[in-house]
Amino acid sequence: MNRVDVREAVTRVHHEEWARVVAALTRRFGDLDIAEEAAAEAFATAVERWPADGVPPNPGAWLTITANRKAIDRIRRENKRDDKHREAQMTYDDPPEPVGAIDDDRLRLIFTCCHPALAMEARVALTLRMVGGLTVPEIARAFLVQGTTMEQRITRAKAKIKAARIPYRMPSADDLPARVSGVLAVLFLVFNEGYLASGPDTDPVRHDLTTEAIRLTRLIRALLPQDGEVAGLLALMLLTEARRTARISANGELVALDEQDRGAWDAGLIAEGHRLVRERLAAAAAGVAPGRYQILAAINAVHTSARDIRDTDWSQVLALYDQLVRLDPSPIIALNRAIAVAELDGPEVALAIVDRLAETLAGYHAYHATRADLLRRLGQSQQSRAAYDKAIELAGNTAETAYLSRRRDQLG
Repeated sequence: MNRVDVREAVTRVHHEEWARVVAALTRRFGDLDIAEEAAAEAFATAVERWPADGVPPNPGAWLTITANRKAIDRIRRENKRDDKHREAQMTYDDPPEPVGAIDDDRLRLIFTCCHPALAMEARVALTLRMVGGLTVPEIARAFLVQGTTMEQRITRAKAKIKAARIPYRMPSADDLPARVSGVLAVLFLVFNEGYLASGPDTDPVRHDLTTEAIRLTRLIRALLPQDGEVAGLLALMLLTEARRTARISANGELVALDEQDRGAWDAGLIAEGHRLVRERLAAAAAGVAPGRYQILAAINAVHTSARDIRDTDWSQVLALYDQLVRLDPSPIIALNRAIAVAELDGPEVALAIVDRLAETLAGYHAYHATRADLLRRLGQSQQSRAAYDKAIELAGNTAETAYLSRRRDQLG
């Protein structure tokens, strides 16, 4: 195996084993700093040694043992572990952990990184670093901050975990649904930042972030296979990601759903997303009430089932939004529901619904973009232009700004 093949192997193993190694070390040493640094050193050692020695038969076990030794060396150098219990842990000949235990540790690591005591931005950064294995510069670039700022954010998050004695353990049965919901909120935020980047100084669609969010959601799905909302979020991400290549034109403009080339959609991702949605529909038929992500996935399944925008079953979309509004009566859900109302009952009825959201969504660009489109359809060009201007002012995504500008300029 040549050096290029080894580097590719290290990259693949990094994706597959990083969280497993960090989680095992966190369980053993109870310190995220030690776990992170030892894991990074183990992978650096692999880059040095595997070209000559070859990739080991069990790379994960090799990395875990190597990282354990690195951690023990660091602890001994810093003289941080003096008591007999800690010394008993620091042996070089421990057998590798069984895979099942490490999988449980990964879940504990995820719940620790997404603990509600941490600010959301800290949860996102810590999850991408400790679970996803992204470097600090990669995370900083993703969220348009300086590397030193992101480093400080991650350091403060780890310090808070230590100071607040946030436990490295599974939540209780009573707390589990809320804690899982918190984890999914972190992953959905990462996905949305990739799906439609909020900053003007980055690519409008960040495939690296959507891919990472999907990868981590697949991990949660593997660890919690019976959780319907995990399956729903994965389906939602897959059905959204399937449309990625059709969402931005060659000149960098957002392409609306009704203008997209559906032949360019990823059929494999759509098939997988539909399969997950059908699985959750079967559970709903058996009396298991669907959650927010499951309903959003079902809405996307309706859209991706239509061969043409004219074939969209808008009555089904509206029925799903009606169900979602009862579960999540947020103004953004109400705004999206109004778009379906416009297709069934006309733009005038929809505009009345949208206008009732003015106070709560005045600073939200999509509110003004939706109003602009409805006013356009009603022939109210002057009011539509003003709404487009406000949407353009508030939008940060360059592709979306280009799309809104073109729509506005078409008004003449």
